[in-house]
Amino acid sequence: MAKTDWKPGNMVYPLPAVMVSVGGSPEEYNIITIAWTGTICSDPPMCYISVRKGRHSYELLKKHRAFVINLTTKDLAFATDWCGVRSGRRYNKFEEMKLTPGKARVINAPTIEEAPINIECEVTEVLPLGSHDMFMAKIVNVRAEESLIDSETGAFSIKKAGLIAYAHGQYYELGKALGKFGFSVEKKKTRRKRQQRKGD
Repeated sequence: MAKTDWKPGNMVYPLPAVMVSVGGSPEEYNIITIAWTGTICSDPPMCYISVRKGRHSYELLKKHRAFVINLTTKDLAFATDWCGVRSGRRYNKFEEMKLTPGKARVINAPTIEEAPINIECEVTEVLPLGSHDMFMAKIVNVRAEESLIDSETGAFSIKKAGLIAYAHGQYYELGKALGKFGFSVEKKKTRRKRQQRKGD
């Protein structure tokens, strides 16, 4: 397989395409679309978002040290993109995109009620890196749409949610599942039983 070299750059794709909501009061509420986000630690549960200093949400993040990561779906794709290219200095993004600000349970920040999952985060450290500052945060609460939770297993249905991802300037809906975690070492007998259950 022939390959060519590129200059160093961000090519770790796909990434989440999330809407992050911030602000301590309704007149401050804002939404910023973020792709530079991910998991830092499992126990305690921690994540991060990276934000440019020039963004309107940057000062709100520094001021309140709290934010909500709202997972996005194919139905929210337009709003996700719009909130990423418009500034909260000029627009009330909740009103413009007809999104509903909810009240987070633990932190002082709004949720986006149309999002299937709201992840409430408390900032623990701000790390200056260059073009972006990384806001490291502890996850203090997660709210999930009840209709997307399997009543038997308690698992969240990715397929039903229609979540989207971001890759090299494009948004994509998550597609066909290729295998569950650990399928490469699963015993054949266990695999057959699981497949039979699916066929019932």
